Amino acid sequence: MTGIIIKGVGGRYIVKCENKINECSAKGVFRKKGITPLVGDYVEIENDTLITKVLDRKNSLIRPPVANIDKLIIVCASADPEPNFYFIDKLTAIAVSQGITPIIVINKHDIKNPEEIISIYRNSGIKIISCSAKNSDGIDELKKIISSGISVFTGASGVGKSSIINCIFGDALMETGDISDKIKRGKHTTRHAELFVYKDGFVADTPGFSSVDIVKYNVLDKKKLQYYFPEFLDYIECCRFSGCAHIKEKDCEILNQVEKGNISKSRFQSYQSLYNELKDIKEWQIK
Repeated sequence: MTGIIIKGVGGRYIVKCENKINECSAKGVFRKKGITPLVGDYVEIENDTLITKVLDRKNSLIRPPVANIDKLIIVCASADPEPNFYFIDKLTAIAVSQGITPIIVINKHDIKNPEEIISIYRNSGIKIISCSAKNSDGIDELKKIISSGISVFTGASGVGKSSIINCIFGDALMETGDISDKIKRGKHTTRHAELFVYKDGFVADTPGFSSVDIVKYNVLDKKKLQYYFPEFLDYIECCRFSGCAHIKEKDCEILNQVEKGNISKSRFQSYQSLYNELKDIKEWQIK
């Protein structure tokens, strides 16, 4: 029988197989082979109690420890607090590097028009959703996006991430089949990775994922960083010199497009900062 791990605590795993929930342990040989099942892993189980095989992952994150992520929902606010574009762009680069679709959700558009933020990402190919958790504007569009696959929410403190999740699930409640009582989000702090069922999809909240240690992720090769900014792709091969880093080189087409306004200056500044951060990482730090 094949299922998906939706929760894992202390060596015990909750596996959802179609409409059945199973509490399982992992096969003893996993430890010898250095295999650690993660929330989001698709697994084979025997006798409804034993995980015998972890199927191939398409991606995984270290923090939160979740596998097979389809969408990274990056929540920011149009105001209060002001968006940290470097943080947002670091997350989008991590997502693209892992084959995850980044989606930026701008909350609190009832407080401030988000057009300035939207303009920064207009040519990036990254989907933007403007919403207000206060009056539920834009939430239906987000519901459609997360109704399939595995979606992970992240965002800095104060942007309204929990409020948006409460809007999606209604009455501040999340449900995980019949394995637990309904959890009141305002009174509950998650200390382990867990997926919550939403229609045909799964949603993971990510407490503690508001700061990103780039060393721990796969956005590690400064030469590949250019490919993690989708708006660069049409221009990368147009630079005068092969191997152009797009920092300050002569006849760089990326720099040219920034001047023309086809690539936002904010995104380009994030690229430069990320490039310099990666440049300073020593080889021993990424092994």
